[in-house]
Amino acid sequence: MNKSETKVQNTINQCQIIDIPKIKDHRGNLAVVENGILPFKMQRVYYLFDIPAGAYRGGHAHIQQQEFLIAISGSFEVILDDGFQKKSVLLNRPDRGLLIPAGIWRELQDFSQGSVCLVLNSAPFDESDYIRNYHSFLNTKS
Repeated sequence: MNKSETKVQNTINQCQIIDIPKIKDHRGNLAVVENGILPFKMQRVYYLFDIPAGAYRGGHAHIQQQEFLIAISGSFEVILDDGFQKKSVLLNRPDRGLLIPAGIWRELQDFSQGSVCLVLNSAPFDESDYIRNYHSFLNTKS
């Protein structure tokens, strides 16, 4: 079975909000994400910003990679889909993030003005790990 034929059976119940350790200080708070906080070693970090009103991001699933999304600034909604059920999660705090395991379709929408989404990924970019067609994604679930 090649990578694109891999069956990934994670469910949206395995997606979870994780509190990020925070150091409170009268000069401003400091949040720290280190290895050990997440169930994977961070291999890639990127962020989304300057998202136009009404735009959405995501629209894919990963075959093997896991991601952790943080609303560093502002807010946005994440629609999670495991092929059988869907769930919406609002991210709006920089000291909480959303863990998304492999095999979960995600769409990000309703970005507030000035929002920034930080993504911590379990692997370097690999186009062959992406499922970008929703019907192909559903085929991995049957």
